Amino acid sequence: MLELRPNCELCDKDLPPDAADARICSYECTYCAECVEQVLHDVCPTCGGGFAPRPIRPKTAWRAELMLGLGSHPASTERVHSTFTRADIEAHVARIRHLKPKER
Repeated sequence: MLELRPNCELCDKDLPPDAADARICSYECTYCAECVEQVLHDVCPTCGGGFAPRPIRPKTAWRAELMLGLGSHPASTERVHSTFTRADIEAHVARIRHLKPKER
């Protein structure tokens, strides 16, 4: 199950569980759409992969017998920040952004 990290790892923008602008890579690195598009150019600074919209976990357990939803599986409250410097991220992005995610 996804952690649903609460913030953009670059600009620290709040990304609540229902944020339509949350983006994740296959390792669940989490960034806002603005950072993904304007700074990262669809290159994860950690793994080099691309990003996809983060799914929104339902607030309501629509199938109560399964105990699914935010009530049973809340989003993470631990804020995460990239360990890479802005200069390192820019160099990494510049090196591979010309490749489509499926080619990386």
